[in-house]
Amino acid sequence: MECTCCGACCVAPDIAALDKPLGLRCPHLGEDNLCRVYEQRPAVCRDYAADEVCRLIEAPTLDERVKKYLDLFGLADEAREVREQGCPTMRSARRLAAGRPSGGPPPGRRDS
Repeated sequence: MECTCCGACCVAPDIAALDKPLGLRCPHLGEDNLCRVYEQRPAVCRDYAADEVCRLIEAPTLDERVKKYLDLFGLADEAREVREQGCPTMRSARRLAAGRPSGGPPPGRRDS
């Protein structure tokens, strides 16, 4: 599958190499949804290739694509909590998760 340059892969997942938390826009993603550090991007970004997930989350807007991605993997509640708590890094998001009882999922999240 050819990449559509929608930017969802730079927003929805966490990216450890960039310390980017789940559901937050990568600081290197431009307003045009293209990477501003493309030639220097980390290996995880270089190695990413569009796949079936890209087809499953197709939508007219980036926000809709990100929502579908998070819903697909059962991560919408966790991403919402990261945003609400203002976790600018994965490290801060991990501390938030560690503070939950049993290190479990955020309140309201249902694991199947």
